Amino acid sequence: MALQGKVVVITGASSGIGALTAQMLGKRGAIPILLARSEDKLKETAAGIPGVFGLYACDVTDEDQVQRTFADIFSVYGRIDILLNNAGYGKFAAFTDMEPQEFDDMMDVNYMGTVRCTKAVVPHMLERGSGQIVNVASMAGKIGTARSVAYTATKHAVLGFTNALRQELRKQGIIVSAVNPGPIATEFFRTADPSGSYEKSVARMMMTPEHVSKKIVKLIDKGKEEMDLPGFAAIGIRLYGLFPRLADKLTYNMMNRK
Repeated sequence: MALQGKVVVITGASSGIGALTAQMLGKRGAIPILLARSEDKLKETAAGIPGVFGLYACDVTDEDQVQRTFADIFSVYGRIDILLNNAGYGKFAAFTDMEPQEFDDMMDVNYMGTVRCTKAVVPHMLERGSGQIVNVASMAGKIGTARSVAYTATKHAVLGFTNALRQELRKQGIIVSAVNPGPIATEFFRTADPSGSYEKSVARMMMTPEHVSKKIVKLIDKGKEEMDLPGFAAIGIRLYGLFPRLADKLTYNMMNRK
């Protein structure tokens, strides 16, 4: 019942975990508001959502479009209870093979997209004294691997932003959460790894989008501040924090399969 009637804005909602999480939230009685660049894809996703929902074509790299979209949402629904910053993409390539513009583009979507959407809701949440911001980061933001330099940097930025903002808003009634998943079997890899070699190499570790979406809904429902996925990864992260350089050497072959 905690999610009943909650207005939840989800970026990157046209496919993958964004789409599935929107559908699951709708089944829990929430009011999911779907954002993505493609309105046609959003309509396909919305077909699986029961009850009330909204959808808006919005490019998170466009400041004016983000401001207009969120203003429209506030005008129609009156509030935003939860913001799920899920929009993002990756590209796996050697540092020397990537142009500076590719670093800029990825940072613009993954990090600055999160910043823009969060800026659009925080003043309203502060006025109400409540709300939750959930940022989908990545295990890559905690452990760097070869051929993911640009992507890792964006997710490291998202985690730093999330952790600092949590402290800033802790006494204001706003929960700031991070979800840090490992590999997920979604369309993400069509861009990140067109060859399919990395996806095959981590097939045994790959999580289903359904599993990750269920965990995200649980995090929202419980008001948790952070979740590492899969569960055993949390233990690895703690050990990495204690012995980072030793862990780099011991896990090199396993972690660098791109």
